[in-house]
Amino acid sequence: MSRPTLKVADILRVAGSSFLERHGSHHAPQHRKVMDAIVRCRTAALGGHRDRCSGCGHQAISYNSCRNRHCPKCQGNARVRWLAARSAELLPVPYFHIVFTLPHELSTLVLQNKRLLYDLLFRTCAATLLEVARDPKHLGADIGLLSVLHTWGQNLQHHPHVHCVVPGGGLALDGTRWVAASSRFFLPVRVLSRVFRGKFTAALKQLLLQGKIEFHGSLKELAAPARFQRFLRQLFTKDWVVYAKPPFGGAEHVLNYLARYTHRVAISNHRLVGFKDDRVSFRWKDYAQASKQKVMTVSADDFLRRFLIHVLPKGLVRIRHFGLFANRKRSASLLRCRLLLHAAAPPPQLAPTAQIKCPLCSEPMLVVERITSYQLLTAPSGTAPNSPRIDSS
Repeated sequence: MSRPTLKVADILRVAGSSFLERHGSHHAPQHRKVMDAIVRCRTAALGGHRDRCSGCGHQAISYNSCRNRHCPKCQGNARVRWLAARSAELLPVPYFHIVFTLPHELSTLVLQNKRLLYDLLFRTCAATLLEVARDPKHLGADIGLLSVLHTWGQNLQHHPHVHCVVPGGGLALDGTRWVAASSRFFLPVRVLSRVFRGKFTAALKQLLLQGKIEFHGSLKELAAPARFQRFLRQLFTKDWVVYAKPPFGGAEHVLNYLARYTHRVAISNHRLVGFKDDRVSFRWKDYAQASKQKVMTVSADDFLRRFLIHVLPKGLVRIRHFGLFANRKRSASLLRCRLLLHAAAPPPQLAPTAQIKCPLCSEPMLVVERITSYQLLTAPSGTAPNSPRIDSS
């Protein structure tokens, strides 16, 4: 894939300061840190290293990455390392992909209580799958799953949903055999939707009684228990969207499939089309019209507002494991599953090391010197730190 000509960092450099001057009081310090990290990513401000070609001896400077999880440039290497670690956890069975989505009526409340309600979304999605799977009317087994939080839609508006990737089967409740799901069907989505809705609304009511939910601005009236109860009743009249995608292949396909979801950010640089006269254009898929590709143009302020609502609270884990794959029992559960499936553990994969190629002869470039940001920013013109640079993005 060719490198994008326009990047989120370019928009932040031009419009970020004025955006904060007008709207800074509405944004947490975490937003400012993300903006600063993206602007500084792979620039002299973060330091770098001198690389020398192992073939022709050509030298160049590569700048360091910010490694912020919201930065569009920094997810590729993190994704490769994470997927390599997951390779040893795959089972030789079909996998299913199930998506749980919150109703849009909850969007403002979630944005005012991100840490609390994103965590609740994770827990209720997992509890729903685990409970329905254990029901003898359905699978009658204990399952494991991996969940990934996404908070955006294609148009960058707030659209919180969780992607769950689940092996097609689980351990019998007595642990003596592997219970395989149908190759075409895992669990009924209508049942999942009703259980998900019930668990989430019941938990919201409990959180209100515990005084843990915050209400600001237009939501202040919801703080009254009677008003909040009416709000919950309205939510309960709606169908909550649970979508089961068609099953995909076995373990050999899972890593490539997961790569689409695990380390994504709200918008990639490749979707940006133009930035002119304080207007940003970007590509998006309109799922209401059979995923038709469209171009949306918004003001720079609106673009940055949309981008920043997807900044997660510090420390919030957005990839989680539940059931058989929960951290405390994953190794033992996988060993038991493989024993019952008569399958050997897949060989571990080593994460490939990102290697820069020489622009002159395509031989590998080797790091020969680390350079601090001070050296890069203060070096006189014409000295070595200002030699040709390779962007390792």
